[in-house]
Parts: sequence; structure tokens; C-alpha cells
Amino acid sequence: MKQWFALSALLLLSACDVHQEAKTPMTHPVYYFEIPVMDMDRAVGFYEKLLGVKLERQTVDGYDMALFPFKEGTAGATGALAKGDVYVPSKTGPIIYFHVDDVKATVDKALKMGSKQLYPIKDIGEGGLVAEVEDSEGNRLALNQPKG
Repeated sequence: MKQWFALSALLLLSACDVHQEAKTPMTHPVYYFEIPVMDMDRAVGFYEKLLGVKLERQTVDGYDMALFPFKEGTAGATGALAKGDVYVPSKTGPIIYFHVDDVKATVDKALKMGSKQLYPIKDIGEGGLVAEVEDSEGNRLALNQPKG
């Protein structure tokens, strides 16, 4: 895992040089995200149950983190739940979309776990189906069921 964080730091530092010409086109510009939480145990339980994933708990730079699965060489971004003084849950910040196989079933599961639906299920054409719910910490969480 230390290699992953070292690679993350290296990539972030190299991305800071805005004058450097890109050597390869960026296909997925989002690399990593952090979702603020107040109660890590509650948040881990919510995301593991809702998304059917196992999060890895760690302390990183003094902050309590729970990392989403990451597989080297695959498309897409990964991230973590993060707890600490600089992490404040919100419905007004960036919206992160999670891929789900069945958006209706996932929304129903979230509602059974006490979530509120913030945006109804909508068909957005080629982009598939989307919806938004509130997570266990008060963050806006978007769900996407791609076409196909």
C-alpha cells in the first residue's frame, strides 16, 4: 500500500506543473477522491453494505481512512472515506458518481438504511440511469447504472 501512496504523491506533484506538455492524453482525469465522514464505523458500514465492497481501514498522515478497492491497470478512479478536522460532510460540494448494476435496487437499499433520496431516478440517455441519495454522514452520493 505504501507504493500506492508514493505513486499517488508522484502523480499529484507531476500534475502540478501546468506548463508541462502532456506526453499522453488523459483518458480519466480523476485519479482519487476522499469523502468526508464524522463516524467512520457508521460510514464504512453504510458504503460496504450499499455498494457490496470491502473497505480497507488505515491511518494516513494522522487521518482515519477507509480505502475503496483499487486494482492496478483498470480504468476509473478510487478513493477513501476520510475522517479528521479538515473533512466536513456536505451536500453542496462535488458530486461523486458510483457505478451500480441496478440503480433502483441500490436506491431502495439506501432508503431502507435510512437515507433520503435527493434526486429521483432519471434516464439520461446514453449515460444510463442516475439518482442521488444522502449517505450516512450527510453527503450527496450519486449512483449511475450505465446503459447496456
